[in-house]
Amino acid sequence: MKTIVYKEASRGHANHGWLDTHHTFSFANYYNPERIHFGALRVLNDDRISGGEGFSMHPHDNMEIVSIPLAGTLEHRDNMGNVAVIGQGEIQVMSAGTGLFHSEYNKDSDIEARFLQIWIFPKEKNTTPRYSQISLVDIARTDVLYQIVSPNPEDEGAWIGQDAWFHMGDLSQGWKGSYTLRKSGSGVYFFLLDGRVRIAENILESRDGLGVTDADAIEIESLTSSRILVMEVPMNW
Repeated sequence: MKTIVYKEASRGHANHGWLDTHHTFSFANYYNPERIHFGALRVLNDDRISGGEGFSMHPHDNMEIVSIPLAGTLEHRDNMGNVAVIGQGEIQVMSAGTGLFHSEYNKDSDIEARFLQIWIFPKEKNTTPRYSQISLVDIARTDVLYQIVSPNPEDEGAWIGQDAWFHMGDLSQGWKGSYTLRKSGSGVYFFLLDGRVRIAENILESRDGLGVTDADAIEIESLTSSRILVMEVPMNW
């Protein structure tokens, strides 16, 4: 088993006034040659958007884009005709494929919106773009790593165009368990949203990350009430 720890304070940071963002991997004006990606995981941005502000219409192509709201609401619009509002307890996936344009704005004028913006390299390039949005209300469970993203459209969670599986864990203090990898050759990136956990003998605190490779199963212990995002991605694709 190989591990690499990304501490919260080591992330790239930019404050544009309306947008306060932290970058786990190189993005925009933040460049670290040792932090380009973790396997197919290319971007993990921890964004805060001021009330009424947001990203104007802009393009993407050949990328799987996952948005996970943590607080507030975001209004999404795209050139495929989709207009939607997403908030905490929901998840959005865009398969950009051959190309699309979209915008994201904080729907509330006086409440900060917070969300994770995650980019995954696709399994296949130049596919037909698509948009999906699901609620996690019927999926979320306490003290279970529940699946929120998978490569199989008939499985629980949102469908992504890559052999990637995302799980969320809302864990009580003292919970112990493990994550078993779905596919040989994959790696797992853990991102701790809140709390304190021990994973593969590494202690993580809020907003710390941990990449694990060359493992079949990974032990997890929640040292406090914790919330964690688990992302299994191919290391080669």
